Formats: sequence, structure tokens, C-alpha cells
Amino acid sequence: MTELISRFMALPDVLSASPLFAIGLTLGAFFAGNWVFARLGKPLWMPPVLLSAVILSAVIAVFTIDYVRYQEGAHWLTLLLGPATVALGIPLYQQIHHIRALWVPIVVTLPLAATMAAVYAVVIAWAMGATPEVLASLAPKSVTAPIAIGITEQLGGSVALMMGGLLITGVVATLFVDLLAKWLPVEDERIIGFALGLNGHAIGTARAFEISHAAGAFSSLGMGLTGVFTALILPLVFRL
Repeated sequence: MTELISRFMALPDVLSASPLFAIGLTLGAFFAGNWVFARLGKPLWMPPVLLSAVILSAVIAVFTIDYVRYQEGAHWLTLLLGPATVALGIPLYQQIHHIRALWVPIVVTLPLAATMAAVYAVVIAWAMGATPEVLASLAPKSVTAPIAIGITEQLGGSVALMMGGLLITGVVATLFVDLLAKWLPVEDERIIGFALGLNGHAIGTARAFEISHAAGAFSSLGMGLTGVFTALILPLVFRL
């Protein structure tokens, strides 16, 4: 019986030699996270991507799967982030009429909000004595993952740390945008959607589409414009 258990526990190490194992494990955790999310009643504070990350981390820890080997296998999934970055041009093109109609508030809001999203995290971390690598990892935390990875690598930060900050930012931003919209109150779904995309990237956009198509459209717009603005400005400003 003990030998059977040992063989079972060693099975992930054998399977992890193939990239298909890491890909299947990642996709399985994603679908499991979505299932749990639906069963919990779709709470704002626990989005599917966070549940998926927790499930995947638990599986890796329980079965003592070598993380480096898993990361090498899952690298094939990260290759899809390149096309995903290019695909951000689609919502921008689809919302070009909104950009033209509302270009004044967008031009005023976007640079200020996108800059503050990076500045407050860097300033707080710097005040607490964070290293330059940590600062570079936190700076692009409000940008959608495909663009944030490229920015982090360019600044010399840690992609793993950045992804953790990205996940936390998306969850917290989604929760607080919903709460503040009710407290202020803000009823214009375009404003709510734009704020979700600008601060909560893909997680906020998923929440925006739950509100309405209009909110989702403006969230896609905010997410795309924030990514473009940050990718152009942040590397230059960070070095200065």
C-alpha cells in the first residue's frame, strides 16, 4: 500500500516531463475556478482567475511538482500573450467612435489615472525600502498582463512578482469600483466600465461585461488605452 502511494505521488514528476502536463494542469485549474466561482454565486471579491490560481498553487504544493519544470511547460501558454496583445487593437477599433465623441474626458482622465496607478504603488514600496527590482515589478500592476509582462522585463523586474500584484490589483480595483459607484453614486455605465478597465485590467473588464455591454465596451477601451499609454511612458519615466 505504501509503495502504491509513493508511486502515485511520484506520478506528477513523471508526467511533468511533457509540456502537455503543465498546459492541461493550467487549463484544468482555470475551468475548476470558473465552476467554483459559479457555485459560490459569483462573488466580486473572489473572481475566477483568483480561484484558479489558488487551485493551481494547491495542486503544485500538494503533489510537490517542480515549479521550474511546470513553468517551462506552461511557457507554451504564455506565447499566446503576444497575439493577445495585438488583439487589444480590436476593442480600440470597435470603440473608435466613442474615442472621437468623448476624446476630451478621455485625454484628461487617462494620463492622470494611469500615472497615479503606477506612482502610488512605487512610492509606497520605495518608502518601505523596496529594492529596484520590486519597484520595477509593481509599476505596471494596473496594466493588462500581455503588456505588463513586456514592461516588467524591460524595467528589469520580476514577472512572477508582477503577476501577483496584477492579480491583487484586479480583484481590489473591481471590488472598490463597484462600492464607490454605489456610494458616490455613479449611474453612468460608461464611466463605471471605463474605471474598471483602467484600474482593473482584464479582471475589471470581465466584471464590466456582467454589468452591461456598454460597460464592457468602455472597460475594453480603458484597458487598451491604459496599456498603450503605460507601455510608451512608463519605461522612460521609470529610468528618470
